[in-house]
Parts: sequence; structure tokens; C-alpha cells
Amino acid sequence: MQRLYDFLRRHPTGVDSFWAVMLSGFSALWVGTVPEDGPHRGVAVVIVLLFGLVVALRRRVPEVMLLLAVALGCAQLVVGLQPNPADFAMLVIIYTVAAHDGPRWASRLALVGGACAATISQLRWPLEGVSTPGQVFFTVVMSVPFVLAWVLGDSMRTRRAYLAQLEERTDRLEREREAQAKVAVAAERARIARELHDVVAHNVSVMVVQADGAAYVLDSSPEQARQALETISSTGRQALAEMRRLLGILRTGEPEEAGEYVPQPDVQQIEDLVEQVRTAGLPVEFTVEGTPRRLPSGVELTAYRIVQEALTNTRKHGGPDAGAKVRLTYFDDGLGLLVEDDGRGAAQEMYVDGGADGRGHGLIGMRERVGMVGGTLDAGPRPGGGFRISALLPLQPAR
Repeated sequence: MQRLYDFLRRHPTGVDSFWAVMLSGFSALWVGTVPEDGPHRGVAVVIVLLFGLVVALRRRVPEVMLLLAVALGCAQLVVGLQPNPADFAMLVIIYTVAAHDGPRWASRLALVGGACAATISQLRWPLEGVSTPGQVFFTVVMSVPFVLAWVLGDSMRTRRAYLAQLEERTDRLEREREAQAKVAVAAERARIARELHDVVAHNVSVMVVQADGAAYVLDSSPEQARQALETISSTGRQALAEMRRLLGILRTGEPEEAGEYVPQPDVQQIEDLVEQVRTAGLPVEFTVEGTPRRLPSGVELTAYRIVQEALTNTRKHGGPDAGAKVRLTYFDDGLGLLVEDDGRGAAQEMYVDGGADGRGHGLIGMRERVGMVGGTLDAGPRPGGGFRISALLPLQPAR
């Protein structure tokens, strides 16, 4: 049954042609009542056939078929051909034009023509033996089918437009949902990439420095070499713990569920970070201004990662005799960070263009982190030499 229904929907003209044949067949019975010697029989045959054509092609060219139906109605009035079964095609074309998404003039013409058809017919062929009120009542009753056909067609057109709008809105929402999902995935990948960069770049650089120092003093100072190896061991464990946390996020998809691996670094651990860097051989001066207090977790992690990346860059680019200063300033509405060194600094493309060949991603990650909490970041060379990173992290994100 469904296949038949689908077939009929795919061939609307064939269905209309079938009903046109049926209408013409019933109308042929009426044509047989027209006197053979009268002048109207041949005209009646032509009008019946053309009304069948109106039904057959009503969905292919509805405006043209409407004009043809109007012309046929006028021809009936001129030759005096009384209403007959073929006139049912007028109801069909009125409904079709009203339901079709075509020009509005055609719909208005169908409404006006349908409303006037019964009145014109009654004036042309008044009922015999019926009083004037009776004729008026009959005319009103006969006008109802024409008006109702137009109302049904217009309602169908409105319903189709509403359903099309709903489908369009659904498609748009689906596309927006997919776009938001892609943005969320990209943001999560960028966040994980920043975490991986910070963990790997910092801890591996400490391990490399300590390994080089241990190899240098292995024969002359075994005790220093042992301390360097212990630093490498503790740094490696810390890196593994951080990596487990990130892997937990990747597996579960929720940072909260991955909290069992290791807590995220915060401002309180910056001092431990500075001490670790000092142990690795970089002199760091650390100061805190204002009253320390708990900050939002996003601000705390951002502050820690900025200091971590800045000190890592100092070890990479500052040179052998570089020193650094780290200052935290607690304001009423935020946290200020200042990390500067007196080393060689970095090339301009490292902090302006983001680097080349994969370099400079640390500063890009800093800007992304600061932007996520609504803060500001300034990074560049110092006037007297070295490099300077300044950040202001508000307690509330900018809106």
C-alpha cells in the first residue's frame, strides 16, 4: 500500500488525468441531454473536454488553468449553456490555485471568481417559481463550496509553508549544533595541546639541563651528579603524574572525572615551581605582593602555566648566565603576574608571529589561556635586555 501511495505522489499529473477522465465521463451523460439540433451541443462537448484539461493540468500550470476556467465560464454565459457536472472543475482549480505557492493575484482571482460564480449563475438562470428571498438563500448556499474550496487550499498552503519553515529551522539548528560541537572539540584539543606543551616543555627541559649537569660533574663531583639524578627522577614522576591526568581527561571526557589522577596546579604551587627551577640552575627571585587568597581554579591554573612557560623560555633562550624575577600581585579584582629575565631574550617572530616550524607555541598558549579567563597579556623584550611577560587575570571574565 505504501508503494502505491509513493507511486501516486511521484506521478501527480497521472492521478489528475484519471480524475479528469472520470469527470468528463460523468459530464458526457449530461451532454447527451442537450438537443441534437441545438447550437449548444458541439459547444458543450468542447467545454466539457476543456474542463477535463483544467483538472488534468491543474498542478503543472495552475495559473494558466485558472484563466482557462474563467474563459470557459464566460463562454457558458455567452452561449447560455446551463451549469453542468463539468463545472466541478472550477472548485478543483480554485482549491489548487489557493494551495499553490504562486503569484498572489491568481489566488485573489480564484477567491473573487468563486464568490461571484453562484451569483452570476443565478442572475443568468434564475430559478422559476422561487421567491426573491429563496433565490438569495440558494445563491448563498451555492457560494459556500467555492469559498470553502479556496479556504481549504489557502490553509493547505499555509500549513506547507509552516512545515517547510520548521524543517528549515530544524536543519539550521542541526547545523549550528554540529558547528558548536566542532568548536567544542577544537577548543578541547587546543586546551589539551596547551597542557601537553606546558608539561612536556617544562619538565623535559629541566631533565635535560640536569642530565647535562650530571654528565659534566659525574667524575669530579659524584654527590652533585647524584642530586641531579634525584632531580631528574622527581621531575619525571611529576611529568608522569601530569600526563596521567591528561590521559584521564582524554579517556573520560570530563576533567572532573580525571581529578583522581592528580590535582591541577594552582598559585600556591608556583613557589615549588620556582624552587624546582632554581635547583635546575636558573637563579629566580620570587616575590608576592598583596594578601594571598584562593582564586577561581581557571585563574590559578592559568597563572601557574604562565610562570611555568616563562621560566622554561628563559632556560631555553636566556643563555647560560641569565637570571629571572617572578612577582605575583594580588589586587582586589584580580591577580597580576610579572616574569622577566636579563638574558638574551627571544627573536621577534617568537613573540609577534608565533614562531616558525612549530616554535613559539608556548606564547600562543599563554595568550589563549589568558583570553579564556578574560585577562590581558603583554610579552616582549625588555628595554635593557632580556624578556618580559606581564599578565593581568581578573576574578570575573570580561563580557
